Amino acid sequence: MSTDVIIPALGESIASGILSSWKVQEGSFVEIDQPIYELETDKITQEGLAEVSGTISFLVKEGEEVEIGATIAKIDESAHQTESSGPKEDIPEPASPVEISPSANEEPTPSKKSSHLPAVSEETEVKYSPAVRKLLAESKLDPSLIVGTGKDGRITKADVILAQQGNTEIDVDLSSPSPAPSLTPQAESSGLLSGNPTQARSTRRPLSPIRKRIAQRLVEAQQTAAILSTFNEVDLSAVMALRKAHQDAFVKGNGIKLGFMSFFVKAVVHALKAVPAVNVRLEGNELIENNYFDISVAVGTEKGLVVPVLRDCDQMSFAEIEQSILNYAEKARNGTISLEDMQGGCFTITNGGIYGSLLSTPIINPPQSGILGMHAIQERPVARNGEIVIRPMMYLAHSYDHRVIDGKEAVTFLVKIKEAIEEPARLALGI
Repeated sequence: MSTDVIIPALGESIASGILSSWKVQEGSFVEIDQPIYELETDKITQEGLAEVSGTISFLVKEGEEVEIGATIAKIDESAHQTESSGPKEDIPEPASPVEISPSANEEPTPSKKSSHLPAVSEETEVKYSPAVRKLLAESKLDPSLIVGTGKDGRITKADVILAQQGNTEIDVDLSSPSPAPSLTPQAESSGLLSGNPTQARSTRRPLSPIRKRIAQRLVEAQQTAAILSTFNEVDLSAVMALRKAHQDAFVKGNGIKLGFMSFFVKAVVHALKAVPAVNVRLEGNELIENNYFDISVAVGTEKGLVVPVLRDCDQMSFAEIEQSILNYAEKARNGTISLEDMQGGCFTITNGGIYGSLLSTPIINPPQSGILGMHAIQERPVARNGEIVIRPMMYLAHSYDHRVIDGKEAVTFLVKIKEAIEEPARLALGI
């Protein structure tokens, strides 16, 4: 008896995705609830789990687009683990890209091909998908000379094809005394002449679904909203002193460090309450006023920016905010963040300072109408009571949709954030 592996529904707006990788080998035995594939959509990357135990047979190759509800594999439940503990094909093909070194009692014969490629263990070969192994075998390329662009540096089908193009477009016989052939316009323009004959100087690959969606949303935001930015700077002295004085007790009581982000989340909630005209969104010809405080926090990943939402931040403690951010960051790194985690949100906070950014103009996250950009903390000379002093300063940027938010409200909102950060007692007293 076999069970179909079907792509489940992931949300109303998601109709298809790219099968980015298989997490198991063709013909291997999988356990129930074991991750078996990774699906990348225009919003999230989702792992698929085995619903039953048995031997798996693939119906779809890595890199193919699959519809929601499509069958991508079958699992034979009648198989036992001892019968299929490894891949079905243990014998390498005659033109395998990785030839096994002869055993001690076997001499290589003239009829056998000698390979200049280094021997690679079976454990290393597992990193390659069946499609990649087939291409490597046909092209006779050394996988150690190919730069992988897949997850964890895995070599993808596109990487092998690109390496093939590098070999065919520049095929120079180094043993020949004849002059080197001139490059074709195509090879010359693509910059394929490099020190490594199997690697081009530039690579070309299609955008991932997530990157496509990010690009579409950013362009949409720029084209549909009247985005304007206002700036201010904030003195972090009080927050830094507060963290230093209470960090040990905070960690002891909550098991997590007190960071800067929880202060800014609370400050944004404080400012939204003081200036409710910023907590709005535009839907057609209607202005929606939000009476809740769900704050989106941008998290950078290898595949792009994701923006999970902290729900009801006005009711959360500093420790709950810090823990939620940490949980989301871990899920983002592991690729387990869900669509529900990123839906909704009244206002977004993004922190370019962790990458060293001193100042930027962030783009709003539609359908929201505002975003706060945090930046790097720098010790700078500032005037205090007629004297020049050195203080830890940060530039803040508030980008907003000028169609629905006036400059007065936008500037007042940013000033309220500045006041709350410079005098954290305001957050406790609500003033």
